[in-house]
Amino acid sequence: MDPLCGTSLFTELLAEDDAIDLAGVGKALADPARLRLLSIIGASSAVCACDLPALVGRSQPTVSHHLSQLVHAGILNREQRGQWAWFLLNRTRIDEIRAILV
Repeated sequence: MDPLCGTSLFTELLAEDDAIDLAGVGKALADPARLRLLSIIGASSAVCACDLPALVGRSQPTVSHHLSQLVHAGILNREQRGQWAWFLLNRTRIDEIRAILV
């Protein structure tokens, strides 16, 4: 499946696969903690998972869960650097989501 492949929500019929994909993105974004995580990560080139619990006021397991949801939706990329995971925006995916909404 090509995620949100060149489709615009308001100019053409949204294919079933694209609708399912976009709904998954919506679910991933429909949480205030996840939006805050995206804001923090988007403001930096990459953020270590070790810094995020203190920045969003959530426990490490909760932050890990939210990060997993965002990675699964393709919104974040995860890089392993030594013992720590680092997260950065998947700018290509963000651009695809933005394009489908305009």
